[in-house]
Amino acid sequence: MAEIDAMAVWRRTNLPEPRWNRVVHDRSGNYIGKPDAYFEEVELAWEIDSYDFHFAKEQYANTLDRNARYAAAGIAVVQTLPGRLRSEPRLVAAEITAAYLAAAARLEVRRERHA
Repeated sequence: MAEIDAMAVWRRTNLPEPRWNRVVHDRSGNYIGKPDAYFEEVELAWEIDSYDFHFAKEQYANTLDRNARYAAAGIAVVQTLPGRLRSEPRLVAAEITAAYLAAAARLEVRRERHA
């Protein structure tokens, strides 16, 4: 259900369609994660993280490990609680859009430094 709600929120944005529920690997082929949505062109992962599946002790540790892998690979991540997809869709859409634009700007700066 959260994925359907996430797609509805994404449709409120003018962003390109992300890769939904696809495994992401680093440049060496190592597993990073399987974000709910991944905007590959700007290296932005969107995770819909519920209390039920991410905040018990072991699950929380797994979530932190996942986020560390994203960070190590240079991937920005936005985490959203599922309930916000319905209670605050406009705000979540604005957050995703802002994160996308920030990720795009970050990549542009990185490209300029390496040019």
